Amino acid sequence: MSDAGAETTPTTAPVLRVAIAGKTYRPKGAEPVEAVRGLAFTIHEGEIVCLIGPSGAGKSTTLRILLGLDDDYTGEVSAAGGAGIAFQEPRLLPWRSVEHNVRLGLPRKDRKRDLDALFERLGLTPWRERFPNALSLGMQRRVSLARAMAAGPRLLVLDEPFVSLDDAAAAALRALVVDTVDAAGMSVLMVTHNVAEAIAVADRLLLVSRRPASLVATIPLDRPRPARDRAWAEATRARLAARFPEVIAE
Repeated sequence: MSDAGAETTPTTAPVLRVAIAGKTYRPKGAEPVEAVRGLAFTIHEGEIVCLIGPSGAGKSTTLRILLGLDDDYTGEVSAAGGAGIAFQEPRLLPWRSVEHNVRLGLPRKDRKRDLDALFERLGLTPWRERFPNALSLGMQRRVSLARAMAAGPRLLVLDEPFVSLDDAAAAALRALVVDTVDAAGMSVLMVTHNVAEAIAVADRLLLVSRRPASLVATIPLDRPRPARDRAWAEATRARLAARFPEVIAE
């Protein structure tokens, strides 16, 4: 593991460039709140990058900006292709089948495309005609992932995708996500509070300060994922907590 306050330069092409000079909320009748200041990073082709920061740091604001849901900021965000998003809450329509929920995420002209391989890879084939209320939270999250990936975006954005799952379910879903995005050649930006989870899956960690959010450090994780045993992960987390206690608690 190495670390630095500025980004390293991978050889692959960037699929996302984020340079948010500033974002300030100006609520009526209250003091302005500066949410983001000088936050800049890139996501490169085939990377899994995790954005980690204290609660309330401005991570959700950053996601809204890069997804085009908030244009009231100074700076620039550019993407080389489409992005799919899976939120913490699956946000499925309970009166629609699993298959319909996934297809509704596609442009109308593409809703008849062949999704057999995607359903099979995510373990959803037997559930295609079921309704969301018949599924566990973990399975609902798989449906949300399928919807986000159905159009074949170059970038998959995940907002706390494994929160509130038990350890076994979270580990299984993490492995499934990694295998699926690797097979599809997608890049991933994942926001998480779970440092151990990030260390398990990421190629790089982006550590973000307390509000206003700015980049504290970029941490490349050099060890291949299959070789990341528990002892190495715990030692990595301890080193990060010692160096960046304002971001990572002991």
